[in-house]
Amino acid sequence: MTDSSRKAHFNVFIRGTGHHAASSKHPLVNPNAGLDLAHFANQARTAERGLLDSLFVADGYAGLSRGFEPFTLFSALAALTKHIGFIATVGTTYNDPYHVARQFASLDHISKGRAAWNIVTGAQSAAHNFGRDEHPDVEQRYKVGEEFVDVVKQLWDSWEEDALVYNKEKDIRLDSSKVYNINFQGEYYKVKGPLNIPRPPQGYPVLVQAGSSEGGKELAARTAEAIFTAQQTLGAAQEFYKDVKGRLGKFGRKTDQLLILPGLCPIIGDTEAEARDLEEELFTLLDTQNALRNLSRFFTVDLSEYPLDAPVPIDKLRPAEEFRVGITSRRDVIIDAAIRDKFTIKQFISRSAGGHGHITHTGSVLQIADFIEKWFREGGADGFNILPPIFPTGLDAFVDKVIPELQNRGIFRTAYEGRTLRENLGLARPDNQHNKIWAANNQTIEAQEAAR
Repeated sequence: MTDSSRKAHFNVFIRGTGHHAASSKHPLVNPNAGLDLAHFANQARTAERGLLDSLFVADGYAGLSRGFEPFTLFSALAALTKHIGFIATVGTTYNDPYHVARQFASLDHISKGRAAWNIVTGAQSAAHNFGRDEHPDVEQRYKVGEEFVDVVKQLWDSWEEDALVYNKEKDIRLDSSKVYNINFQGEYYKVKGPLNIPRPPQGYPVLVQAGSSEGGKELAARTAEAIFTAQQTLGAAQEFYKDVKGRLGKFGRKTDQLLILPGLCPIIGDTEAEARDLEEELFTLLDTQNALRNLSRFFTVDLSEYPLDAPVPIDKLRPAEEFRVGITSRRDVIIDAAIRDKFTIKQFISRSAGGHGHITHTGSVLQIADFIEKWFREGGADGFNILPPIFPTGLDAFVDKVIPELQNRGIFRTAYEGRTLRENLGLARPDNQHNKIWAANNQTIEAQEAAR
């Protein structure tokens, strides 16, 4: 694809009130929106009106998120939309491959090919909700995660495309010779199969990954077709982009088979002054003491003891090794931005509060479009994961004002390219790998028997 024909891709990270830490206190926001289906239906229709690729829901198994479980929510939204995709977060550490394969196959059938799986390994806080005494470390989680994904893909491939017959005269609904046991035996999982639902319309739902750690980058290069990242500067984004794209070759993949979508929280105004006023309004609504307590966990000192206009005390950072068990990548990108841009304490709070670790950019419609175009054209992104600071007005402004400007610049679509999420993202439909895997397994067994 030439530069002139290359188009940016946008996902919107949907949630109740917005992505700014003070969003629930803003006068234009409904603080109870997180449990209101109509609220999410409005976001879905707005995103589809703007020709965005997909909606994304983060999910976890601990804490008080007060939000819907993603499969339930997306099944409802699929009935209300025609084009927008649905990216559901599902962790590998506290789930079973068979359940996950079945859930995503169901969502892909319900939506007629618009499902995607955001693959995460899970957070430490969930361990005690699943009878675990402790959370596995990063390396262990990614080893398990890789095998988990392999099992799921093989289950999706346990049905050939034409296994369903629907012959009324002969009362035949299924050609059982085209449905297979997978007989998977790995280090962590043993699964017979087959799946009890036909292969998804997309072959596989689009595979998304959201980690920026070393293990996350390897998993993305091996498996993912889109990756959500949290770089705070163009330089860091370019380094990440080059790094991950450069790993694809060793897995037999091409650079256009993986889309890199950094998170962006755009604070938009018709003018820069208007956008700055909104940014300051949100900051005044923020509980700065609570924000300082949260950020102080990265340091050996209490940040609340420093003036807001003081520089971030980088020399007081805790060692990165202390965060090995939890989510490590988000800590790294926040600190990297503070070092690169020499943040004051107030700037550090604003960046962290605006998009919980993703970059916040404040400006006029033209300035937001300039920012997106620069990262897109200069090797920092294939598009963005949009995190509006408040709903619904933040998403409305992006769709109704920024999107037309990007279309005028020729870097965003003016119509959906296809019917499925894969088609709209420019991703190929994967072939069924069952016969290839089956043949390889047989060769291994034969070789083992011959060696005896």
